[in-house]
Amino acid sequence: MFPFFCYDGVHSQDDPNSTQTALFPDNLILVRENKSWDEALSFCRQHYGDLVSAPTEQVQRWVNRRAQNASTPHVWLGLNYSCKLHFWFWLDGTIVGMEEEARECRGKRAIQSGKEKSWVVLHETEKLNFICNKCGVDVSVSVPCRNAHVVIEVKGQP
Repeated sequence: MFPFFCYDGVHSQDDPNSTQTALFPDNLILVRENKSWDEALSFCRQHYGDLVSAPTEQVQRWVNRRAQNASTPHVWLGLNYSCKLHFWFWLDGTIVGMEEEARECRGKRAIQSGKEKSWVVLHETEKLNFICNKCGVDVSVSVPCRNAHVVIEVKGQP
């Protein structure tokens, strides 16, 4: 069984040596283990709930803040591209209106966590840190848990 930290009503200080940390009241868990997108999805579903969906600007800000503590240059999130239907969607079921089409169907997405957010396509087999959504936490703004791929570029990483 893997340890995790629960929100206790105060902003937590991240232990830079820990492989798993919690973020504020938004039930996001940064896992500092390097896994492919499918491995990250399986890990999140087994231990927490799901890879995080970030359909709103507020959740995207939380995710960006959490990604700053990653040990990899990008972080997997729960955004996926449907090759058959030609659209991006979050694991929570939210369809994402994006101007650009995926260049290859096996790519997954990432958002840059620096000053400006931008989406990049990465191959799903890359080994990255990832952000899980911890389900069942009663908070005022909760990230929903449901059943999709994205990553975030971490500021200051090569």
